Amino acid sequence: MIRSARRLPWGAMARLAGRRALFAVPVVLVVTFGVFAIAAASPFDPVQAYAGTAALGADQETLDRLRENLGVDESFVVRWWHWLTSALTGDLGHSSVLRQPVTQVIGERLVWSALLCAVAFAAAVTLGTLLGVLAARRPGSTLDRAVTSLAYTLEAAPVFWIALLAVWLFALQWDVLPAGGLTDTASEQVTPGQVASHIVLPAGVLAVSQLPWFTLYVRQGVADALAEDPVRGARARGLGEGTVLVGHALRSGLLPVLTLIGSRVPELITGALLVESVFSWPGIAAATVEAATAVDFPLLAALTTLATAAVLAGNLLADLLYGLFDPRVKLSEM
Repeated sequence: MIRSARRLPWGAMARLAGRRALFAVPVVLVVTFGVFAIAAASPFDPVQAYAGTAALGADQETLDRLRENLGVDESFVVRWWHWLTSALTGDLGHSSVLRQPVTQVIGERLVWSALLCAVAFAAAVTLGTLLGVLAARRPGSTLDRAVTSLAYTLEAAPVFWIALLAVWLFALQWDVLPAGGLTDTASEQVTPGQVASHIVLPAGVLAVSQLPWFTLYVRQGVADALAEDPVRGARARGLGEGTVLVGHALRSGLLPVLTLIGSRVPELITGALLVESVFSWPGIAAATVEAATAVDFPLLAALTTLATAAVLAGNLLADLLYGLFDPRVKLSEM
């Protein structure tokens, strides 16, 4: 029965995804409503942000007319409802601070943020798994103490501090990597080679900020698995250490990491915003900051909804992976 359930999990996966989608609806409604409420209470004036320095010399009649055009005088509940009903038809509104449709703002920046997060996350999982396995093979050894000490040190280090240190060391002192941006200053086109060289520092910093969690989780999971009876029995049967580690301990030891994937998504998004700001990466960080300070309701709501959807999708992915790889877990019960 277990084999059958694991071979054909598509129905259970679809039902789980459907339940989570239904759960996401009220979550998004509450989150977007809260964004409009908080933005309405913000001390920043959207009219001043929209007009810029021109607002200093404008008369009150002009400012009032601009305020009316922007709909600032409407209650946040009315603005939220107008945005929500328009968003259901695919119209996310117009960004007042960036002078672009919100869909265009997100479309131009989301691909670079997604690329940065994907590269950093893959590097963190790969390197964290490797370090965790090496440390778990001989608990209490010099290598184990060095790896765990490094993990705890990096866990306590703020991501912006790591970013600034990386810029100082690799860009200013050694001059081996560009300090920021997407391409070279003199370049007029975006080429894969330039993107590859410019993403090393921001992706590396973001990966380092996530590395301690995966390292410590893998170390603990593999160490516990190595102490279990099935692994001891495999060793007693004369199986090689590599076979025991990969075929037995590593598989069960990595199960906790699957749940960690979903829980690290919010931290990954927050870290990405800071990293993009430090390295001038053309992602959604700058748009988020401008939307918040300018009280750009449509853009702020869209970006918040996007972040919420990413968190919910990460949690769903973690549950699906856990249900697929752990035969003790049934997707229908999640």
